Amino acid sequence: MRQFGLEILATDKLARSGILTTPHGDVETPFFMPVGTRGMVRLTPPWVVAEAGFRVLLSNTYHLMLRPGADVVEKVGGLHRFAGWEGAMLTDSGGFQVMSLDAKFEESGVTFKSVYDGSFHKLTPELAIQVQEALGADIAMVLDVCTMLPNDKEKLARALDLTIDWARRAKDAKLRADQALFGIVQGGTEIDLRIASAEATVGIGFDGYAIGGLAVGEDRDTTVGIVELVTKNLPEQSPRYLMGVGDPYTIVESVARGVDMFDCVSPTRLARHGTALAMEGKVHVRRRENLYLDSPIEQDCPCPTCQRLPRSLISHLLRVDPWSAGSALAIHNLWFMSRLMSRIRASIASESLDDLRAEMKSIWRNA
Repeated sequence: MRQFGLEILATDKLARSGILTTPHGDVETPFFMPVGTRGMVRLTPPWVVAEAGFRVLLSNTYHLMLRPGADVVEKVGGLHRFAGWEGAMLTDSGGFQVMSLDAKFEESGVTFKSVYDGSFHKLTPELAIQVQEALGADIAMVLDVCTMLPNDKEKLARALDLTIDWARRAKDAKLRADQALFGIVQGGTEIDLRIASAEATVGIGFDGYAIGGLAVGEDRDTTVGIVELVTKNLPEQSPRYLMGVGDPYTIVESVARGVDMFDCVSPTRLARHGTALAMEGKVHVRRRENLYLDSPIEQDCPCPTCQRLPRSLISHLLRVDPWSAGSALAIHNLWFMSRLMSRIRASIASESLDDLRAEMKSIWRNA
């Protein structure tokens, strides 16, 4: 029995749905991963995330290696035990996090200052693999150089060269047979750099391929255009992962171009600021008119929040107890993302994804 691989079961033009096999269970694709940066999704315990229908959770190497430390996680039984999560897990390498820390990038690795105590640390491609193997996620990511956009082409090219070199070193450092390793395609919005990155990363050979360095300053249609370009240069039978994207318009458009996996902190981050996600668009629950409504956030939503709580209570709590309100909205927003991905998979199976794309475009393109 194989431990990792993608089986494509249905297609609708370039979109595809299927089953991703992992050591911790099969996952229907395309899917969205909630982000448990430090081991748990903010305001949402793991059993609630699982109840919403998610089968893969993302945690962050950068944060976990600093606190509590990979040795702590390994000693208590690995990341699944540490996080109380029975499904599959993916760990990011930390490249995105160090981007904003005035880090020093050089051939050997990246030196950065801890956000916790100001101490200096150096992360190398080999150490990123070593830490992720100690954590024990099902999917590990290579260490890459992520840059904000827009950016000059020379800087993007230097970042790309480092990313490719580090990807080779990461693959050479890999020891665990039960952990998949994904390469990351970079290159900003430069067409030739993206093609070169995709070709080089595929040439090294990984279990899956991520599209990184997007949703970092460019507009959504630019993001989608780069996704289309990159997916044409990735193997059809390997899983494709668009990193850090969570808005419904970009997700649906990226699925239409062959992407299988997504992650983002936005569902719970929006919740903490009083914004709910609904099929009809965003709901700003703090607005005063919601204080007088006994209706749920979304009328046909099966989530526990909508089944039990009126908008009135949540609007009230946003003023006096924002943590409780944020928890209630986080539960709803996670259920929304799970429902959206279910609709996407059903649309691919019925070859009606274009209808869903039109709906999402009209509601979410400029939301």
